[in-house]
Amino acid sequence: MTGEITLTVVGNLTADPEHKLLPSGQTVANFTVAQNSRVYDRASNEWRDGAVVFMRCSVWGEMADHLAASLAKGVRVIVSGRLRQRSYEDRNGATQWIVELMVDAVGPDLRFVTADVHAAEAGDAEQSSSRPGDRDLVAAGAHDRPDF
Repeated sequence: MTGEITLTVVGNLTADPEHKLLPSGQTVANFTVAQNSRVYDRASNEWRDGAVVFMRCSVWGEMADHLAASLAKGVRVIVSGRLRQRSYEDRNGATQWIVELMVDAVGPDLRFVTADVHAAEAGDAEQSSSRPGDRDLVAAGAHDRPDF
């Protein structure tokens, strides 16, 4: 993957993953990760909330199925992937640009949740470009999410 920008984001899912089966037969899961920073204020000797960065993420195939079955709103995750910029036409016909992360790996941050890890059964998910041996992660989290 020469020339691609790779990125690892640690943050919380802002909503349950949006899991879709496309007409082509492929599955995709879209989700957003909010990365919150904390800043030390020397004047007050206290930590305060800093800027929040929202990263839109897409994952395809069997990994999309595993993600949708395993992670939910509020779960702290570690996501690694490649940045992609694409355009789309909005409802008014104007061209909009979006930067998103094409996910190569994702899982719960085990500093904050526990996970029951088990191998996915053959046939549990449709054929995809996922690597053999991918694990299905189950983590507790809240539900309900607005669309991005």
